[in-house]
Amino acid sequence: MSLASPFLDVPAMGDYAYDWALVDVETSGLIARRDRVLSVAVITIGPDGEQTGEFSTLLNPGCDPGPVEVHGLTVERLQGAPTFDQVAGRIGAMLQDRVLVAHNAQFDYDFLAHEFARARMWLPVSQRLCTLALNRQVDPPTDDMKLGTLAAHYGVSQQRAHDALDDTRVLAGILRASLREAARLDLPLPLVTCPPRTESQFSPKPPKTPCAYRNPGRLTPGGPLQQGMKVAITGETAHARAELVGRAVAAGLNMMTSVSRHTSVLVTNEPTADSAKARRALAEGVPVIDEQSFLRLLADVQPGTAHEATAVGTAPVTVPEAEQVGPVEVVSTTTAAVPTLEAATLPTASPCVSVPAPRQSGPSAGSSDKPLAGRRVLVLGGVHTDAAAARTRVVELGGSAAINLSASVTDVVLLPGGEDDRRMRRITALELPVRDLHWLASPTATDHNAVAVRLQDPHVMPRGGVIDLPMPHSGPAPEWYITAGWAPQSDCGIDLVAFLLDEDEQVTFDEDFIFYGAPESPAGTVRLLTGGPAEQTIALDLASLPPATRKIVVAAAIDGATTFGTVGAIQISAAPGSSGAPLARATLDAATTERTMLLAEIYRRGAVWRLRAVGQGYDHGLDALARGYGVDIAD
Repeated sequence: MSLASPFLDVPAMGDYAYDWALVDVETSGLIARRDRVLSVAVITIGPDGEQTGEFSTLLNPGCDPGPVEVHGLTVERLQGAPTFDQVAGRIGAMLQDRVLVAHNAQFDYDFLAHEFARARMWLPVSQRLCTLALNRQVDPPTDDMKLGTLAAHYGVSQQRAHDALDDTRVLAGILRASLREAARLDLPLPLVTCPPRTESQFSPKPPKTPCAYRNPGRLTPGGPLQQGMKVAITGETAHARAELVGRAVAAGLNMMTSVSRHTSVLVTNEPTADSAKARRALAEGVPVIDEQSFLRLLADVQPGTAHEATAVGTAPVTVPEAEQVGPVEVVSTTTAAVPTLEAATLPTASPCVSVPAPRQSGPSAGSSDKPLAGRRVLVLGGVHTDAAAARTRVVELGGSAAINLSASVTDVVLLPGGEDDRRMRRITALELPVRDLHWLASPTATDHNAVAVRLQDPHVMPRGGVIDLPMPHSGPAPEWYITAGWAPQSDCGIDLVAFLLDEDEQVTFDEDFIFYGAPESPAGTVRLLTGGPAEQTIALDLASLPPATRKIVVAAAIDGATTFGTVGAIQISAAPGSSGAPLARATLDAATTERTMLLAEIYRRGAVWRLRAVGQGYDHGLDALARGYGVDIAD
């Protein structure tokens, strides 16, 4: 297998030449900390594009093999196969000092990491490359990003789907073609650094049972405790901390590990102690009681108000046919609910609008009255406010505002200073039409034959736009992937986070805050995935969320003093499954000085879930945003 091609000779590969280890695993399920690897294949390729090694084997996991109808690996087929620890040394030697490559690489990486941990070994991988993330950057004109779809697009032969070795050979062909496209577009590779991970990090945490009651507020002087109150403990206690927590949980209280403005009471025997919780309680005016007072109040906890239960998934929502799609309808003029932050600087909010289902492309779809329908426009140059206004105009005209150069970009709008953008050299070589700002005043939709046609384009959502997330009539509900991408940054890091909120716009407990330090909820229903330095995803198993979770807020935060005015626009998309076709896409601009930005809300409305594109920024950092939702990340 060679990466060489007439369009990309190996000596010129430069930044695209690495020692690669292409990997595919077949597994007994989808949760790495619980399920097992049933088969694994590894192909190694050198910087010169030549294959240097190949290994594959079935594995005996010692458990039920799971969905046999998918992978075909029965108990009988796996009998007599080696266990993972028996082949871990050979696999590790092939991965050592190479970039791990996989389709949905975090999935394969996490499964291998857990298997190596069970074998009491390190996973010797320091970098990985996801061909899904790479192709999301390239953006070929395919209907989805599944392995078979990309193989057909790039002309790679696929013999046996869900066979680890054949899938890895197909992956090699897709990697070759993807690298060729990345070089043609001068795209940086979305390499992800993989720091060493210890065995303890792979020990699954038992899911914390969500408190069944709403937070009634703070403890009043001389008043009783009430079910649902949020209680934190700090300092030394006479009774074991686990005993205090257990008794409080049994009484219906919500035990927290941090203090916020939503905390009902702090329990401490040292009220003047200089702990982070005590300082926060003093700053927020949270009542403080000692251990003995807490135990007395525990003897008579008053009944609370249960969270409202909402049936979800009982009324499937189907995507209407193209002829059923009507005009955009304004359903509300209120802004999205956001946490209360002192002196927050907010951009002017646009009305919340409901958007129709994605429009069907192709000859049968009919013509559109939007002159930029089906076009993807990249805006270069200009100060941030002017660039943001130009991208907004693109969306108003029915187009999609790109944030990076890709294979789907059809037009480039050049603002003052844009001629110095490093991408202009490649845009000129690709002979893309370059327009000035006047073109957006009265564009002409020319050269439509040059626009790559997909069977279904993602709907372009304006800021404030709302769309229902379809549910299947039968079968399991899809896991929804909310992906955020931005222009690669050299001087700052951007982190994607998620807050799982109840009907009072609060996190039920600390584990309902998903971020880089806690990338997965205890039950695995919400996960943070990293596709590269300029792409992160929140994966949501909406059907498995507890009834108390009414909304998931997805936000981005900048690590450092840089602002979103410097970073530029953030693009979000929503897709069913890791490689599914995006249902909707939005390009969001903050103003100039914001360091945190609310990107999207996914919320219950009756029996369905809805997605809202928010695009609301704050000058405050992530710590202030988190406190507004009831989490103190300083602890």
